[in-house]
Amino acid sequence: MRLSLRISTLLLGLPLLVAVVVATGRPEPASAQSKVEPEAEMTMRAMSAYLSGLQSFAADYDVDMEYVTRDAEKLQFSASGKIEVSRPDKVHMVRHGGFADLELYFDGKKITLLGTRANAYGELEAKGTIGDALDALRSEMGLELPGGDLLLPNVYDVLMADTHSGAYWGTTRVGGIECHYLAFRGADVDWQIWISTGDKPLPIKLVITSKWVTASPQYSIRLTNWKANPELSAGHFDFKPPAGARKLDEVSAEIVGEPNARTSK
Repeated sequence: MRLSLRISTLLLGLPLLVAVVVATGRPEPASAQSKVEPEAEMTMRAMSAYLSGLQSFAADYDVDMEYVTRDAEKLQFSASGKIEVSRPDKVHMVRHGGFADLELYFDGKKITLLGTRANAYGELEAKGTIGDALDALRSEMGLELPGGDLLLPNVYDVLMADTHSGAYWGTTRVGGIECHYLAFRGADVDWQIWISTGDKPLPIKLVITSKWVTASPQYSIRLTNWKANPELSAGHFDFKPPAGARKLDEVSAEIVGEPNARTSK
């Protein structure tokens, strides 16, 4: 796996330029890379272990994503929402953005994307774990779930793969929360992460910068109102179509809010 910046179709109401983690091969542990400072590696491992130990969790999020137009104007698009996870195979995400308001459901058998403004939805068969669902979104729909790699049980391996150096920069505050501040470098991108201090190390902010794309656009996500192991029944992740909702043959721009005509000037 490696962090990279990819041109993709929209997911959940954000523009084409999407900062994602893309599978490109077997992860290489950071411990095999001499330029990752021990405290940075230790902090990342602690966060990954804590997240993987949660059977369920929920959080609110805010996303900012930069897009560079053909005439080199840098634009920033924002969205916010909530995500709920029950391992190993259930996800519910709500997203409100400038181009579309959407909900995503995964119940271990299929993925459903509902465009609430369009009152239309599409489905994709995807049996298995949350990781299988993320793979299905990429391969079948060409879509990426921003911050989706934080939902996986092996967060450390996914984020640290293809990272050749990393530094621990001490503690700071993000949204009033004291956090460890870490910065890493890879072949294609640099990335930074802020992890809460204490015995419940959680990712509070993640910023990914593409080094080899014009104007070095960034993707950032902030996570707030974390809830560890909330009670989420299996039925909570079952999709129930709203009154009058249309079922589409495939997930289309009508659902995801394609802003191509506006941003490709």
